[in-house]
Amino acid sequence: MYEERYAQEQKAKYSAALENVDVAGGIILDVGCGSGLFFKEVTGQANMVVGVDISRKLLLKAKEQAMGFGKVFVLQADADHLPFRAAFFDAVFSFTLLQNMPKPPETLDEFKRVTILEGKVVVTGLKKAFSLNAFMDILEGSGLRLVSFVDREDLNCYVAELTK
Repeated sequence: MYEERYAQEQKAKYSAALENVDVAGGIILDVGCGSGLFFKEVTGQANMVVGVDISRKLLLKAKEQAMGFGKVFVLQADADHLPFRAAFFDAVFSFTLLQNMPKPPETLDEFKRVTILEGKVVVTGLKKAFSLNAFMDILEGSGLRLVSFVDREDLNCYVAELTK
C-alpha cells in the first residue's frame, strides 16, 4: 500500500536527487531505504547498493526488492550509527529521514563519515517539518559543501546535493 500511495512522489524525489549525481560504477548507500523503492533507480549503473533502515518490517520488503538485483544488500541499522568504515561509499542518499532524527546535524556527520572524499551526500527535508531557513541552517552547519538545491512546487521536500 505504501508503494502504491507514494510511488509517484518518491520517483519525483529520486529524479531530482539523481539529476546531477553520477552513480555509475559507484558504491551507493541508501539510508532509511524503507521498502527499497530507490534500488530500481540506481542498481543498473552502480557496482553495489546497500540499503539500511531501522524498521525490520520495511527491511523485509526491501529484501524482496533486492532479490531482483544481484548487487543490492539490506541491513538493519541506525542512521546515526552506521556499521561501515569511514570513507567507504561514493554516494549516500537519504530520502524523508532527517525530520525523524533526534539531531539531524549529527546524522549528517555520520553520512559525511562514511562518504569518500569528493563523494556525494544527497538528502531531502520535508517542507512541513523544516522551513527553508531551518533546513539551510542544518546543511550549512554540516561541514559539507552545497552543490545543488531543489525546491520545486511539485515536491513536498527540499532536495540537497552536498559533497565533502
